[in-house]
Amino acid sequence: MSDTTTIRVTRSTRDALNDLALRRGETLLQTTARATRLLEQEVLARDLSTPLRDDEIEWLDGDAG
Repeated sequence: MSDTTTIRVTRSTRDALNDLALRRGETLLQTTARATRLLEQEVLARDLSTPLRDDEIEWLDGDAG
């Protein structure tokens, strides 16, 4: 059984991904996986840059005993 599936994208997105894959010397699958990972990292970075809540600051400042 194949470990892939089909997703619907616009032709321009498909063409852009194919062009990136070609320029990177990768398969479309590899390029799509890399793009997904980069977007996941972007979200994580955004989440980490959110200011701490008061209860989080209090916990961090607490005595570790």
